Amino acid sequence: MPDGHPKETSHELGKVILTALNDRQTGWSMGSFGAIAEFHQVEGDPGALWPDVFTRVTDRGGVAFTDLTDCTAVAYETLSPKPDRWGQSVALCLPEAAARMSRHKVLTALGPDHGALLPEHRGAMLFDMGLDQPQVDFCIRTDDPQLIDVLTQAEGQSLFTPGNPAMPAILAAHPHRIAVTRIGRVEVFQKIGGPDTGGKSPVGPHTHILPKLMATGRTHSANTPIPDGLVPVAGLHPASALSDQLGRDKPWDPAAFAAFQALFRDWAPSGQAELKALVRDLIAAGSQPDVFAPPPGRHMRAAVRIAIRQAAREDGETPTLSAWRALFDGAAKPEDLPPEHPA
Repeated sequence: MPDGHPKETSHELGKVILTALNDRQTGWSMGSFGAIAEFHQVEGDPGALWPDVFTRVTDRGGVAFTDLTDCTAVAYETLSPKPDRWGQSVALCLPEAAARMSRHKVLTALGPDHGALLPEHRGAMLFDMGLDQPQVDFCIRTDDPQLIDVLTQAEGQSLFTPGNPAMPAILAAHPHRIAVTRIGRVEVFQKIGGPDTGGKSPVGPHTHILPKLMATGRTHSANTPIPDGLVPVAGLHPASALSDQLGRDKPWDPAAFAAFQALFRDWAPSGQAELKALVRDLIAAGSQPDVFAPPPGRHMRAAVRIAIRQAAREDGETPTLSAWRALFDGAAKPEDLPPEHPA
């Protein structure tokens, strides 16, 4: 890993990422629509190591940023099926051409992982899983001679070919999973979620590989409002005002809410922050909802509904707010569907 700061064009973005890396409540992800690696720090664990300024590593995994050149941040919110909730994230995006990775279609040996976050892992062997994803090379890393032998014999084949022994061997051995993108990488040291983990992903860093989502050929969920021409390669997941890192309810956190809203005002897709502010102003003024004509588009409709939910959280229920909710956030709509991606 190079020392010091990653290359970047936006000092503000680098500053935000560095601040977030120092916040144990912030989560991170890198990957694609259907193949993703997540890094979270776990309460009670020792603090993360700092191999360099833009890298954090724990006993469970790590995240590193190496090149923020041409990186664009897109802050967005998503509807929750629960009527009083919403999700939030910051997508770190690159232009399509700049985001493109190797797109290996078969299991491919890459040699020792010289880019490993920790020196003790740099002699282990790296294998591209051959998932053919546009913005991530999804790899496994191992120094297990038996697993290396199985993977070497299966090189050049798809992991999903019936009868290929490589995937069962991977699931049994639990090698490190490495998501490599043009802006950095996430490493996961923990076991793969499955029978050995009680059928659940382990707490903290973990991975998801979902062939049905990968088969769509999309780079991201339809619920994620990424501008045309950009591809999300990583996600910054700040602390929620509503729930903890495990998704459990917590008391309303106004500081966490304000912190994300500041990012949203700067980095939201065009018009969304202004639309939410307008809705909040109209509700605060006691205006009835029939004076408002919502703009078209699923993401703009979702922004209206999220503004109503946030008004309820911050200001409490009022007759005016109830009228807005009944008109715009009552019956289930297509955008109520949860994101296709579990992350």
